[in-house]
Amino acid sequence: MSIRTRFAPSPTGYLHIGGVRTALFSWAFAKKHKGQFVLRIEDTDLERSTAASVQAILDGMHWVNMGYDEGPFYQTKRFDRYKEVIAKMLADGSAYYCYTTKEELDAQRAAAEANKQHFMYDGKWRPEAGKTLPAIPEGVPPVVRFKMPQDGVTAWDDAVKGRIEFNNKEFDDLIIARADGTPTYNFCVVVDDFDMNITHIIRGDDHVNNTPKQINILKALTDSMPVYGHLPMILNANGQKMSKRRDAVSVVDYDRQGILPEALLNYLARLGWAHGDDEFFNMDEFVEWFDLKDVSPSASRFDQEKLLWLNAQHIKAKSDEELVALVQPRLQVRDIENTAAPALAEVLALVKDRAQELNALADECVYFYRKSTPTEEEVKKHWDEEAPARMRRFASQLQGLTDWTAEAIHDLFKPFCEAEGIKMGKLGMPLRLAVCGTSKTPSIDAVLALLGRTEVLKRLSEI
Repeated sequence: MSIRTRFAPSPTGYLHIGGVRTALFSWAFAKKHKGQFVLRIEDTDLERSTAASVQAILDGMHWVNMGYDEGPFYQTKRFDRYKEVIAKMLADGSAYYCYTTKEELDAQRAAAEANKQHFMYDGKWRPEAGKTLPAIPEGVPPVVRFKMPQDGVTAWDDAVKGRIEFNNKEFDDLIIARADGTPTYNFCVVVDDFDMNITHIIRGDDHVNNTPKQINILKALTDSMPVYGHLPMILNANGQKMSKRRDAVSVVDYDRQGILPEALLNYLARLGWAHGDDEFFNMDEFVEWFDLKDVSPSASRFDQEKLLWLNAQHIKAKSDEELVALVQPRLQVRDIENTAAPALAEVLALVKDRAQELNALADECVYFYRKSTPTEEEVKKHWDEEAPARMRRFASQLQGLTDWTAEAIHDLFKPFCEAEGIKMGKLGMPLRLAVCGTSKTPSIDAVLALLGRTEVLKRLSEI
C-alpha cells in the first residue's frame, strides 16, 4: 500500500503555526514511507475564504520549503463531484431530503435550552421502515441529511491518542448539503479523502469530534478506512491556546522575527515528538527518525527562548555565503546598500556567533559600514575626559603598522597600555566607541583588521 497523507488548510486567514506543524508531521510521515503528500485547499466557506489567504498558505509552504507531491486541489472546483456523490447517497438511502425549516429548528433549539437539554434534530424527515413521512411543504427548499447510525459506538484506534469511542446516540443526522445545494465541510472532507486515496489523516485534535461523523459518511462510500492521528494543541508559555492577539501565530511573523524556516521546523518537530535527547537536527534526519507512535498525546507549550536557541544553532551551521543572501535585504532596510568593503561574508564569519536571529545579526553588521551612535550609558561608562587624547595617541601607533592584521594590531595593546599606565579596558572599550560607535563588538583587534587601515584611521580622526 502506498502511503498518502494530506494537509488541508482553510484559506480564511494566515498559515497558522499549528497548521505548519500538522503539515510537517504529515509531510514527514509520507516521506518516511516513500509515499505522497497532498496539499488541499478547503475553500468551501465562500464567505470567509479569500484569494489572499490562499496565497498566504502557498507562500508559507514555500517559505518552510515543504514541497507537496500533488496539488494544490481546491474544493470549490469539485462541486460537481460532491453533487454526484450526494445523488448516489440519496439513491441508496444513506442520505435523505429534510424539509424542516430554520424557524422550526430554532424553536426546537430554544425549547431544548429551556429544558436544559442537549438539542438534536428530531428526525422528522428521516425515512424508516414502516414510517409515513409528512407531506412535502410547498416552497421549502430542502437540505440533505446523512443517516447516522443510532445505536452502538463509532470507534477507531488513533495513531496518537489511542482508542477513541463515541456513542452514536450523541449524534443527530448531519446536514451534508445546504438548502442552496452547497455541500458542507464534513461531507466534502470525506469525499476528498476517498477520491484522493488518503491512507493516513494526520490533523489537529480539534477535529476529534468531527471524526465519528466522517467515519460514518466514509463507510457509506467504502469499506476501506484510513488511519487517523490527532495531534495535540500547541499552547503559549502561559498554557493558553495561542491567539493572534497575544502570540506570533503566522509563519510570516517568524520570518519577520528573523527566524530561519529550518529552525522553525526543527522546533515544531520537537513540540510533542522526541528522538532521544536530540535537539538540533535537519529535516532529512527528522524524516528518518519520525514515527507517529513517538508523538505525545498531550498539549505542548511554545517556548520562544528555546526557538531562539535553535535558530542560533542553525545560523551558525549556515555558510557565510548563505547568510549573505539572508542578511543583505535586512541591511538594505537599514539603508546599507554597499557591503563590498569589508566583504559581508567576512563580516558574518566574525559576528554570526553573536546573534540568535537574522535581524540581530544584521544589527551586528551595521557598524562595519556605518559608525553607530553610542548610548548615553555607554559613553558615561567608557568615555572619560582622557579618552579623546588617548585615542589619538593610539591612532599614531596604528598608523605606523606595516602589517595590518589582527595579530599585529593585538601586539600593540600591551605595550601601549603599559606606557599609558592603564588596563586594557581603558583602551579597548573607548576604542570600540571611537571606531564602531558601540561597546558591543567581537574582539576589537579582529574588528579593526576587517574594517581596514583607511576606515579605522578616518574614524579615529573624527573624534
